[in-house]
Amino acid sequence: MSKVYRIGIIGCGGIATGKHMPALKNQPNAEMVAFCDIVEERAQDAAKKFGTEDAKVYTDYRELLADRFIDIVHVCTPNDSHADISIASLEAGKHVMCEKPMAKTAADARRMVEAAKRTGKKLTIGYQNRFRPDSQYLKRVCSDGELGDIYFAKAHAIRRRAVPTWGVFLDEEKQGGGPLIDIGTHALDLTLWMMDNYKPKVVLGTAFHKLSKKENAANAWGPWDPKKFTVEDSAFGMIIMENGATIMLESSWAINMLQTGEAKTTLCGTEGGADMLDGLRINGEKHSRLYMNEIQLDAKGVDFYDGQTESPADLEARLWLEAIEKDIDPVVTPEQACVVSEILEAIYESSKTGKAVYFN
Repeated sequence: MSKVYRIGIIGCGGIATGKHMPALKNQPNAEMVAFCDIVEERAQDAAKKFGTEDAKVYTDYRELLADRFIDIVHVCTPNDSHADISIASLEAGKHVMCEKPMAKTAADARRMVEAAKRTGKKLTIGYQNRFRPDSQYLKRVCSDGELGDIYFAKAHAIRRRAVPTWGVFLDEEKQGGGPLIDIGTHALDLTLWMMDNYKPKVVLGTAFHKLSKKENAANAWGPWDPKKFTVEDSAFGMIIMENGATIMLESSWAINMLQTGEAKTTLCGTEGGADMLDGLRINGEKHSRLYMNEIQLDAKGVDFYDGQTESPADLEARLWLEAIEKDIDPVVTPEQACVVSEILEAIYESSKTGKAVYFN
């Protein structure tokens, strides 16, 4: 690649410092030149660790967007600000990587799609689980037609007791929801992508506030405050697509269930099936016998060497920059991410009304 892209980071919290900035630091054609956070100290710390020597620090993202030399913006803020900041960034002439979910509401997600089309700038959403080795392998299996017509699937995002108690995760006003919009969104995105099916017909869903009411509850990050736990603790949905294919989506931060797993999918097709429940397993029928193959995903060549692999975050960053350089669609298109948001919102709406939600 010939061009070095100048990148601005808006929101310097955990997802930015844990994924976006380390991955961008590893790309030879990227340099982070601007950092913005409402807590100035966070932006300053990020600039010192990841930025160029002359990196600038802001507390107002509009000031960052005024820098015409910035090519790309990564939006890593709470869900309720994704749309406004992303649209402003696109209109300022920047390509945008926005952290998942695309937006707090489906209407905002649609506004983002429209803004990307209007400005001609690229927009992608941070669904990094597509870039895992198992996901990449399974996508090739699906694309090659090895599973046939995938007509039933499960999207898994189950934690037994792992409620995030920091930041705004428990704030429905800021986030738009709990585990469904936080981790269920990854499982749904992965499942739709494998099926290559983005035409929902009807959605039925339920969301629960059961364990969230418990005092001094067992939790990976310490007890939560029931008074501040305003989002659901678990949510479930049934999605029927226009072609009749059906997806069952399960998500929880806290539930009495032993089988857990995040951002996993189970697929059932006419020629075979696959699941990620215990490694990546492909199953089917051959020569009148059933089979199950466990896919070896490490790069081992000899017993004492695991091989070299690119991390999912690094692969996500590299392919994002390649999409801009080559002027091709990013791996995660805004249209795909918008459908994810529309389905999630339909599950929440169905839970509130007790009725199925039909799409046009």
